[in-house]
Amino acid sequence: MPVNTTSAAAPRPLVFAGFPASSWAFALRVWLAMLLALYVGFWLELESPSSAALTVAVLALPTRGQGMEKASYRLLATVIGVIASIAIAGLFSQTGGLLLVVLGIWVGLCTYVAGLLDGNRAYAAALCCITVALIAVEQIDTPLQVFPTGVARGAAIGIGVLAVALVNEVLAAPSYHPVLASRIEALHRRVTDLARDAERGETPSAAVGAGLLHDIAAVRPEIASLTTESSIGTARTAAARSALVDLVGAFSLGRMLAALPAAAALAPDAAGLVAISRSWLRAEIGRNNALVRGSLDALREGTSPYRAWRAPLYRSRRIAAETGARAAISFTLIAIVFVLTGWPTTELCLSLVAVIIGLGSTSPSPRNFTMVAVMATPIACVLAGILKYLVFNGVSEFQLLAIGLAPVVIGLALLITLPSPMLSSIGRLVLVFTLVVLAPTNPQSYDPEVFLVTSLFVCLSSVLVFAAQLLLPPLSGDRRVRLLLGEARRELSRADGGRARHLAPEEAAFRDAARIEQILTANGPSAIDDRMAGTAMRCFDQAAALRRCRAELDRVGQGPLAVAAQAAREALTRRNSGVILAAAEALHQSAARSDLSASAAIAALIAASVAFAPSQSPADSSQGKRS
Repeated sequence: MPVNTTSAAAPRPLVFAGFPASSWAFALRVWLAMLLALYVGFWLELESPSSAALTVAVLALPTRGQGMEKASYRLLATVIGVIASIAIAGLFSQTGGLLLVVLGIWVGLCTYVAGLLDGNRAYAAALCCITVALIAVEQIDTPLQVFPTGVARGAAIGIGVLAVALVNEVLAAPSYHPVLASRIEALHRRVTDLARDAERGETPSAAVGAGLLHDIAAVRPEIASLTTESSIGTARTAAARSALVDLVGAFSLGRMLAALPAAAALAPDAAGLVAISRSWLRAEIGRNNALVRGSLDALREGTSPYRAWRAPLYRSRRIAAETGARAAISFTLIAIVFVLTGWPTTELCLSLVAVIIGLGSTSPSPRNFTMVAVMATPIACVLAGILKYLVFNGVSEFQLLAIGLAPVVIGLALLITLPSPMLSSIGRLVLVFTLVVLAPTNPQSYDPEVFLVTSLFVCLSSVLVFAAQLLLPPLSGDRRVRLLLGEARRELSRADGGRARHLAPEEAAFRDAARIEQILTANGPSAIDDRMAGTAMRCFDQAAALRRCRAELDRVGQGPLAVAAQAAREALTRRNSGVILAAAEALHQSAARSDLSASAAIAALIAASVAFAPSQSPADSSQGKRS
């Protein structure tokens, strides 16, 4: 019996207190970077050294590239936010209620932009809103302090970024490209298995197919971090992007192959055309798999891929606009509440309201994010109180500050590394809000009244955002799904089948995969609805087939086959399976008379004919069971 030497030789990871050694190393780096940022902030006598520590908490990511990419966007967003704060405060500082309306509009605008982006680019858009809140809102009664406050915040953030970079470099934080290569390789195996099943006539369900596309498209935001990881990061980013696009291409071709009917059930003429399509699809799948393997090799070696694809993100401006409008109205309503109550020193609460709204805009479910914030804020206040009045208890020595922070920072950093999104989010938010409430300074302030007021407003900010979302609910997951599916149908109904002129068919297919990823994440971690997945996959299959057809027809559309190619294009506009099949037969006969090869165009037309046959569509979730 053969022995599996690979599994036998695989080392078992070191585990201590239920966490692997890599998690402990990450937590230690976060603690050391935070101490370094605080020490430099105290030494330079910054106005708010806690902002440097907050930057470390925000940039607490397990790999070097992820942290540096987020740091670069944080610096850029801070610059934009400071400029916007100066402009808003300079133009509207004496306008009373109009200033709050303008701030609400800015919150909505940043939320709208965040809805059009993903990953750390969306975080940067949200941070533009947060920066204005932390500078202009907190200095709403002293507009002349906006500029110095902005400069101080920028300096503190710069120190935090440098501290993270230095500690990651000295302690050799791991690179991300090996992890990313392993993830893409695992996805490639799943796509290869799908093609192998297609050879046997087995078609996966629409939910399984949509889930695979979701997993492929979900990697897209993470590949940008490779650019900042090393000097060859740009080449690695291009290689990872190309691998993802070719994976979607191989997946699409595998579904086309699985959907082809058996030759025994067809007339002789149709059976010949299906045989041509089957042969071409097999060759294309093999070519795509070779391209994926080549891109993976380029990713590991840090070289440019054979073909550099773009991996476009699908952007729904309708969803982004509705989300931005709700964010603007929610912020303005909460600001009106503060004006009517006449409470003093509410600037901190209002600025934290903007922070929660901004960060929630980068989450698939803003309401769930707010609920996590509601749970995290009281925990953070309790931890800050324990640190301030039981652990530190009046001391100001930096050594004692470092020792006292260690259990809290390391423990919450370990929580961040957990695979559960809920626990990880709670860990990060508790860490951030603990530093907000604690606000380490030199010397440390121990005024209980200030602490209680700060704790009250921190907790109140999350509660008010949650109340505003109850009064004006965020865009529901079901509505997001309906809007995304409606946009997919409208694109498909256009004469060109939703083909973007500036995108290759492979790139456009990845854009459709990104839309399916958004559809599946619209309702959070809930199970995939079969009917919704079936509709989404049917649109994906039909759009991919149309683009393939038009690309191949463009290649044979000159010369003796021009008339037949034009007739095939007209047949595609009718979206009728029988008409497309007849056009494929006519093109085949025309190619035979001219002694020319049009196998690729014929094969694509046959795939389109099958995709538009309702009873044979592989995207129909009710028939998506393995044979």
